Amino acid sequence: MQCLRTLILIGAIMLPLTSVAAYAGAPADDVANGRRLAEKNCSRCHAVGLNGSSPHREAPPFRTIAARGHVDDLQEALAEGIVVGHPDMPEFAFQPEEIDEFLSYLKSLAASDK
Repeated sequence: MQCLRTLILIGAIMLPLTSVAAYAGAPADDVANGRRLAEKNCSRCHAVGLNGSSPHREAPPFRTIAARGHVDDLQEALAEGIVVGHPDMPEFAFQPEEIDEFLSYLKSLAASDK
């Protein structure tokens, strides 16, 4: 009986951690890797999580970008190098796998907003 309670407790703890990725239709690893990419490359200017203001006043929070929808439309810009955005946004380009992970993370932000 104790073992069953332990399993239920572990499941109750783990379910919220995986539900956002599952709802977004992406593997949890992709979402986690996408978040790491966002934190590494974008958090200097953008709020990359579900809360908080962007450090740069002209950089929209990622949750706002995700809520607008059309996240997949960013795929080409991420591959070729984003050169628009806020005026002093640095140019950068992601590798194909990184693009998928980054977009999975943005979609997870939109999914958790629902």
